[in-house]
Amino acid sequence: MTRRHLTLLTVCLAALTINANTTVVNIALPTLAEELDAGTRSLLWIVDGYNLSFAALVLAMGSLSDRFGRRPALVLGLLGFAVANAAAAMVDSSEALVALRFVTGVSAAVIFPTTLSIIANAFTDRRERASALGAWGASVGVGVAAGPVIGGALLEHFSWHSVFWAQVPLALVTAAMALVLVPESRDTGVPRIDKPGLVVSVAALGTLTWTIIEAPEHGWSSLETVLGLALAVVLVLAFVLVERCVEHPMIDVTLFLDRRFSAACGAVTIAFFAMFGFIFLITQYFQFIQEYSPLQTGVRFLPVAVSLALASVAGGLLAPRLGTRLVVTPGLVMLGSAFLWISTIGADAPYASVVVPQMLLLGSGIGLISTPATESILRVLPPARAGVGSAVNDATRELGGTLGVAVVGSLFASQYGDRLVALAQGRLPDGVLAEASDSVGFAYGVAQQAPPFRAALDAAFLDGLAFGCVVVGVLCLLGAAAALVALPGDRYDPSVDPTLVEEEQGVATSLR
Repeated sequence: MTRRHLTLLTVCLAALTINANTTVVNIALPTLAEELDAGTRSLLWIVDGYNLSFAALVLAMGSLSDRFGRRPALVLGLLGFAVANAAAAMVDSSEALVALRFVTGVSAAVIFPTTLSIIANAFTDRRERASALGAWGASVGVGVAAGPVIGGALLEHFSWHSVFWAQVPLALVTAAMALVLVPESRDTGVPRIDKPGLVVSVAALGTLTWTIIEAPEHGWSSLETVLGLALAVVLVLAFVLVERCVEHPMIDVTLFLDRRFSAACGAVTIAFFAMFGFIFLITQYFQFIQEYSPLQTGVRFLPVAVSLALASVAGGLLAPRLGTRLVVTPGLVMLGSAFLWISTIGADAPYASVVVPQMLLLGSGIGLISTPATESILRVLPPARAGVGSAVNDATRELGGTLGVAVVGSLFASQYGDRLVALAQGRLPDGVLAEASDSVGFAYGVAQQAPPFRAALDAAFLDGLAFGCVVVGVLCLLGAAAALVALPGDRYDPSVDPTLVEEEQGVATSLR
């Protein structure tokens, strides 16, 4: 194995580590709901605290790693990641866990941009880079999809604290590998961090996520929700204006005028919006509706992990030959179709004949989207500025994941709560029913003591799941239509020197 491939192995392991962190926690949500007395909104924040700080800071951290060195950033990020997970393993309240999830997300934001930057600098030929990105995409997908398997195995034998302790040695081993195997690279011409842009972007993402997660509590048409969404829109517009005015913007917003860049970012955002929303809901479906143990639940995610990994590699190989459009568009169609199919699932749906095909369709769709879209994003910028391109790609992933959990979780919570109150009114004391409509974990605990309540509870849960899945499915199909129009159909031309192409792109970028 060559030095470049050992470098690739290291960054893929780093990508797998931080992406598994999100979903390894998802499998513990029912346990956390019971042991930490966490309601649906608290569970959403436990997942999205990590995603939000990750998404908000990844652009700035990508720029800093470009400037001061990608290997030091990778090592320091992994060490911080290990410390934050060790601290999370020792807390005893949902509030403290949410706070540490934010801290862990900061470390992930330092790590993730370096992985793509290192690949872009190590693999300059398009076909080699596409293959490397396929391996990277597979590691990201496997991390996200295999997290529930790992978490389930841990929870089968240990407490929920183990899902955090287990990530500590993995991060430390990866940091040691990075010190030995990853070559140093940097771009000394990167300007200082864009502080105004950073502040406004964090405010915009935080306002939007908070408003969506809290919407079921206040009501989607309430003054708090409407004002929160309006403020988020204003802050997004302010971010665009700030980035157009400052001398050295955090991101050159004119990059989004390039179809390869903007359409690919949109595709990645939709894919991760769908996947994170799906994992949040289906984990609870398996454990509450079908009453699987954490390990049984985790194992049942394997079809997603395997199909996503295989499709990521296939997407990396097909995109240079067929063009980005002809790979990503079918992926979005497959993803949308999977969600519309999942929306019809019943309480007694057979796993082998119904759930497995749904998961295979979903995982394959995400894999076909992720790698080609990522490659399209990176081709816009030269290798020297790979940190910016990779950070934007990472930001779109985390933004999609953050909003996926927030939106799908909130839509589910609203539909589930309203439906449960309508179906179970008069069967339970008002106080108990109100708490059951706010916490699925509490509701299923009540159902164990009051079996007649179980039918209404299952019906409310499935209504909420169906509502969330239909919204995601329609979004994916709309995204497929947009991708068909906007994504480039360019194929690999072996007569073109990829080095010259990168130099031309570098000149074009410097003129913007």
